[in-house]
Amino acid sequence: MHISEGVLSAPVLLGGAALAIAGTAIGLKRTDYDRIMPVAILSAAFFIASLVHVPIGPVSAHLVLNGLLGVMLGWAAFPSILVALLLQAVLFQYGGLTSLGVNTFNMAAPAVLCYFLFRPLLAKGTTFRFAAAFACGFVAVLLSAVLTAGSLALSGDAFNSAAGALLAAHLPIMVIEGVITGFAYTFLAKVKPEALAAPIN
Repeated sequence: MHISEGVLSAPVLLGGAALAIAGTAIGLKRTDYDRIMPVAILSAAFFIASLVHVPIGPVSAHLVLNGLLGVMLGWAAFPSILVALLLQAVLFQYGGLTSLGVNTFNMAAPAVLCYFLFRPLLAKGTTFRFAAAFACGFVAVLLSAVLTAGSLALSGDAFNSAAGALLAAHLPIMVIEGVITGFAYTFLAKVKPEALAAPIN
């Protein structure tokens, strides 16, 4: 779901950049010093997971893991995802510098939203832990796909078909992300629960 250079219109680029800056500022302000290491580790996981692209028609699909980042980091998902996307743009030309703000917002905003939606359910106990974590991973990718498709659609009618193809291509990814997030969260809850101890704020 990396949008490349020269695709989006100026208003979409500026709006995405402004929202990404605001989200990153909030994330940095709410990130304690002792949480920097988990933020960096999850940024690296996001970086690696989204490097593997599977071509599907005019678009490509890849793992995102923004649901896992969101439920573990909260607002800190913004700077974590921003750093990963910046490195991908500079090192591998995935996405671009002008579209960095839009790409960051499209990935990080659903992560933060899922943090607030599902973290209270996950904190209540083990009964529905896997189901809630699955829903977190699924919904995060769904919302990211919708935002990315919307960014393309807002930039011109010529991108409507690509937007539709992007949504369709990520349907199986949503399920895969849900399963990965479910297993990862339940595993961490058993072996390293302190990694999931970020406060809800």
